[in-house]
Amino acid sequence: MTKPSLFFRAALALPLALLIASCGDEATDATSLEGEPVAAVEAPDGSSWNQTVARTDKGGWLVGNPEAPVKLVEYGSLTCPACAAFSVDGSAQLHEKYIESGRVSYEFRSVLIHGIADLLLTRMISCAPKEAAVPLADQVWANLEGVLSGFQNNQAALEQAMNLPDDQRYVAMAQASGVTDFFAARGISTEQTQACMADSAAIEALAESTQAAATEDKVNSTPTFFLNGQELQDRNWVSIEPALQRAGARDK
Repeated sequence: MTKPSLFFRAALALPLALLIASCGDEATDATSLEGEPVAAVEAPDGSSWNQTVARTDKGGWLVGNPEAPVKLVEYGSLTCPACAAFSVDGSAQLHEKYIESGRVSYEFRSVLIHGIADLLLTRMISCAPKEAAVPLADQVWANLEGVLSGFQNNQAALEQAMNLPDDQRYVAMAQASGVTDFFAARGISTEQTQACMADSAAIEALAESTQAAATEDKVNSTPTFFLNGQELQDRNWVSIEPALQRAGARDK
């Protein structure tokens, strides 16, 4: 049996309520990105841009036209209230109005701001079909208070699970935190979750790869957005939507 890293032990030792302070919730003006209006692009026959999903070399999920001229990337935490607010306020419009037009692609890259909680949730959306990952993330954010309470109220059981053998550690943590039941209610069976969580090597590789991507792009808070490769200072939909339009995601 291998011991989990100090990163996980330290993250688990801190109250989740304290860790939430790591995610940003302040909105500032968006960086101006100007572009000519771009025409809508029809998805291939029989398909939808919102069902066109690819995994990227940064470990993200890219939804939409891969050749879209307006590219929005979100580095987000699945346990971050500011990320949840963006999802609740803007996800439906982003997908229905912008991604489905073929003008905009959206890539979600998970950041493990809150250690174990983010890790387990990110592992679960990674085990789902790639088309389901972002909708499942939206489900987590829509029910964030309940999801967080599963971790906040079961710290002792999560700590005990750290000392279990590799193939049992994350299975037990998913069960204790309520993650297993949450995803079972959304079509991922208990057996599927157990198989997903039994692969500790894959889980710890996921932690390393997500951390590497965030470090490379100098991301230290969530959500952080990049529009056509340029970092935005804004963190909310009311500011991000005009930035998309200025970049060309508009009719005229």
